[in-house]
Amino acid sequence: MFRNRHVIIALLVAPLLSIGAWFAVGQLVGEQPHRAEAGRDYPLIAKSSCRYDSGRCALANGNLELEIDVQAQGPGWQLRLQASHPLEGAVVAIEEAGRTAEPRAMRPQDSSPQHWVLNLPALPTAGARLQLVAAAGGSRYFADTGSDFLQRFRTLGP
Repeated sequence: MFRNRHVIIALLVAPLLSIGAWFAVGQLVGEQPHRAEAGRDYPLIAKSSCRYDSGRCALANGNLELEIDVQAQGPGWQLRLQASHPLEGAVVAIEEAGRTAEPRAMRPQDSSPQHWVLNLPALPTAGARLQLVAAAGGSRYFADTGSDFLQRFRTLGP
């Protein structure tokens, strides 16, 4: 059977054709990206860095990418947000042990619409959830992610 050249060629070509067909079907019937419409809400997807004690959390939806990290600041901490596009505003709430804190508005750092900060008296406890809403281009982007990426800072202290 494996001496027949037609069988050998078929065994080599069939996987390539199946992979090509998979991509072609995805292009034809898959969801196509579209522009964000003003006044609508869009979810931000938490990347894998949010699930580990990486020190940073990356969130994305299409071309908009946000990165959250913390820095020791005097007696407390400073939550920092860096955006790939200018933001009109950002609000953060931290849910700890089933209690949602009051949402707090972040402020632009050095009047930059792409760098936002929020002073925190203490880091969220283990298992806390970080909820973020950011406005850009007339649309709102929201995320709800764990605070596991801050784990490495809990042992350091401010």
